[in-house]
Amino acid sequence: MEPRIQYAQTADGVSIAFWTLGEGMPYVSMPVLPLTHVGLEWQWPELRRAYERLSEKRMVVRYDGRGSGLSERDVTDFSLDAHVLDLEAVVDHLGLESFALIAHGSPGPVAIAYAARHPERVSRLVFYGSFHRWPFDPGVVEPLSALVRAQWGMGSAALSAVFVPSGDPAKAAAFTELQRVAARGKTAARWLEAFVDVDTTSLLKDIQAPTLVVHRRRDRAVPFRAGREMAALIPGARLEQLEGDIHIPFWGDSKAILDAIDGFLREGKAKTEVEAPAAVPGAPLTILFTDMEGSTALTQRLGDAKAQEVVRTHNAIVRDALKAHSGSEIKHTGDGIMASFASASRALECAIEIQRAFAQHNESNPDIPIRVRIGLNAGEPVAEEEDLFGTAVQLAARICAQAEPGEILAPIVVRELAAGKGFLLADRGDVALRGFEDPVRLYEVRWRA
Repeated sequence: MEPRIQYAQTADGVSIAFWTLGEGMPYVSMPVLPLTHVGLEWQWPELRRAYERLSEKRMVVRYDGRGSGLSERDVTDFSLDAHVLDLEAVVDHLGLESFALIAHGSPGPVAIAYAARHPERVSRLVFYGSFHRWPFDPGVVEPLSALVRAQWGMGSAALSAVFVPSGDPAKAAAFTELQRVAARGKTAARWLEAFVDVDTTSLLKDIQAPTLVVHRRRDRAVPFRAGREMAALIPGARLEQLEGDIHIPFWGDSKAILDAIDGFLREGKAKTEVEAPAAVPGAPLTILFTDMEGSTALTQRLGDAKAQEVVRTHNAIVRDALKAHSGSEIKHTGDGIMASFASASRALECAIEIQRAFAQHNESNPDIPIRVRIGLNAGEPVAEEEDLFGTAVQLAARICAQAEPGEILAPIVVRELAAGKGFLLADRGDVALRGFEDPVRLYEVRWRA
């Protein structure tokens, strides 16, 4: 049964349309600004099935932002604070004391602002394909907003090409039509112009709710790096990386998205990070080292403050991969990170993901690329005071130093432990390493697709 449309009024007098579905823990789904229509969305089978699943054991609340859909159209204020008023109007109208909040795409900064200001009310926070600050060159906004304002038909088609670059052309055409109906061209243009200068980075540290960041790797509307950076800056946030390039949340591999969100909401106590298995005395561990190329020269060239930003980017990328592959960070080495894994396969998967993430980062930042060496080894290190010592660790560090920037090197023991797992390792022969009497057989882990 189609839910009943209701209305709430904001503190500045704007009528906001919304509906609710189901009963239980409230789950507020924010609008993709300014392109939603709570009446028409329900007619789309993919969206209807998604909302029905999410409402099985909870109450889903969905609303249109000001200027779009069934909400009041004749408005002029599209600032961040104005959009926060829309959310406040709906949750206050329903009397929700505590609720989970999800931001699909553009309302990310709005959700961040609300969660930072009202930590007692947000029980869970989910971002899908979202960002905390404008993820593109501001220079693209002026020509895009001019097109959208003057020719909304062409402008909506251009946006669809970004939101739905692959998939069924009929669905892309339907989404284009939804945009035209959901908002006026001048509204979409005003939103673009208002949000280009929004930056909520300083608020991320104040978020207290358990947070899940879901992002498709090849999302063109909001690049994956934006979600990864946001997850790294929110205390304890978890990053769920999905394949695909469709920005619309419940298109493409919608099951993966729903499973991630539904599972996160069902958790009695949300895990804020992936916990690495406790080391069993005498059990083998795989040790991983990263090492940034030319960090000293980088500091001299960029200065301390800018060089430290580069180090933070390195740390965020490596730590995201560790979370995703059950790695345990042992310590920061100044130029890199040392980590351990209970599984050689997970260590190799993590190393490959790290190099791919840096390659993607460098494509977007050619002026300040980050090139990293990675070395691995497996053995039985000595654990003491939350650190690891011994020959296994020393050899891993020497192997890392032997690698070229962008390479992953591993000895024969790691190759044997991961045999049959589908990794491609090229024999580099026996290599003499400083401090070790016998040469070590090394293999290069091929990671480029």
